[in-house]
Amino acid sequence: MSAQNRPLSPHLQVWRPQMTMVISFGHRATGVALAAGTLLLVYWLAAAATGAEAYETASGLIGSWFGRLCLFGWTLALFFHVCNGVRHLFWDVGMGYELPDADRSGWAVLAGTAILTLVTWIAGYGFMGAY
Repeated sequence: MSAQNRPLSPHLQVWRPQMTMVISFGHRATGVALAAGTLLLVYWLAAAATGAEAYETASGLIGSWFGRLCLFGWTLALFFHVCNGVRHLFWDVGMGYELPDADRSGWAVLAGTAILTLVTWIAGYGFMGAY
């Protein structure tokens, strides 16, 4: 095998996805999603400060099926990022480095994300009604 046919570093062609790899990618992706979702929040706040007509337009957009889908995704990204951040805090103090522990904490991040997102949306709809 010649040197030019070898990959420069291990990549997706070499490694099969593992829990820590998938969660790490998810953490980066949710960071980007949170930044993008924050732009929607800024738009809504600016519309509220601008006046009633702009606020009604923004609320109509956010209240549409697409807006709610974006809000659900933003909520999911927020809770994933928070849960994985807590996981990283445990790693910072030296806990959970063993592979079985890292896999369990990855599954805990996914479960916590799902539970917190669903509880938030169920409670939000109960509090706000059908909007």
